[in-house]
Amino acid sequence: MINYIYQLVSPQIFSVKYSDVSNQNVIVRPKYMSICHADQRYYLGKRDLKILRKKLPMALIHECCGEVLHDPSGTYKIGQKVVLIPNVPPEVAKKDIYENYGKGSKFLSSGYDGFMREIVDINVDRVVPFENIENKIACICEFVSVGVHAINRLKINSHCHKDTIGIWGDGSLAYVVATALSYKFPESKIIVVGRDERKLSQFSFVYRTYLSDNIPKDLEIDHAFECAGGEGSYYAIDDIIKYINPQGTVMLMGVSENKVGINTRDVLEKGLTLIGSSRSGRQDFIEAVNIMEKSEFQNRLRTIIFEDSPVENIKDIHRVFANDLNTQFKTVFKWNV
Repeated sequence: MINYIYQLVSPQIFSVKYSDVSNQNVIVRPKYMSICHADQRYYLGKRDLKILRKKLPMALIHECCGEVLHDPSGTYKIGQKVVLIPNVPPEVAKKDIYENYGKGSKFLSSGYDGFMREIVDINVDRVVPFENIENKIACICEFVSVGVHAINRLKINSHCHKDTIGIWGDGSLAYVVATALSYKFPESKIIVVGRDERKLSQFSFVYRTYLSDNIPKDLEIDHAFECAGGEGSYYAIDDIIKYINPQGTVMLMGVSENKVGINTRDVLEKGLTLIGSSRSGRQDFIEAVNIMEKSEFQNRLRTIIFEDSPVENIKDIHRVFANDLNTQFKTVFKWNV
C-alpha cells in the first residue's frame, strides 16, 4: 500500500513523499490533529539553521487521534478510535528511566515523520483506545499527557505539603496543567501567574490568578510549575524561587531556545528541587484518556480549543498554521487529506 506523507522540506514549503506501509503494524487513519508551538517553530523556521538542516524534511504534528484500519495483532477492532503516541522508546530500555527520556528514543515530528500522512503505520503499543471523548478534544491527548507526566513526577519527588501550588504561565500548557492539577489535587489551592489578563480570565476554576507585575508580596507557594517558556522562562523561574517555601519542588516545563539564568544562591539556601519535565509515555496517555473521558474535564478543555475548517490539501495546511498564530490557545482541525 502506498502512503502519502506531507513533509515540511523547508520553512513554509511542503512536498508530498510516497512511501510503502508496513502491514506488520497497526494502521490508523488520522481524523483530527492539533498544532503545537514546536510545529509552528519548524513551520516558520524559528529554529537554528543547523537544527532545521538536520531535521527537515519531515511531516509535522504529534497531537493526533484516528481510527484503526488494520491490526494484525488483533488487539484493536477495525474502526476503533485511538490516540497516537509520538514517542518511540528504544528497544532496550534502562530500568527506572521513563521512556520519553531514554537514550535512543525517537519523537515523531522532531527529526522523524509526524502524523501528517494519509495513513499511519505504528507499533501496537503506540496507540491508546478511547470512547467517550469528542475527536476534536481527543486529538490534544498528547498535550494533556505531558501535563499528567509532570504532575506525577511532582507527586513522586516532592514533600507532602501541597497547600498551595503555583503555575507560572497563561497559555495552553499552563491551562492543561491547572486543569489536571485541580483533578489530581482537589484540596490544594492553585495559583496562576501570567501576563495576559484575557488569558488569565479562562482560569476561573483556580483559587487565584495574578498578573506577573502585581504579585502580592506575601504570596507563599509550596511547589510550582514553570510553563512560560521562551524569554519568559527567566522571569518565571526567578519569581518562583522568590515565592516558594523551603524544600519546594519546581517543575520546569517551558521550552527556551536560549540559556536561562537561575538564582542558584536562593535555590541552595531554600534547598529547592528543580526537575525538567518533557513529553510523556504510554502510561501517561492511558491516564490522560481516563481523565479526559470525564465530562467536566472535557468541558474545561473545550474552552481553549479553536476548531479550524477541515484540511484537504497543502493550501489548507498553510491556512491552519496561519490561523493558529492568532489563536490564544489550541488550534485543532479535521484531517481530510
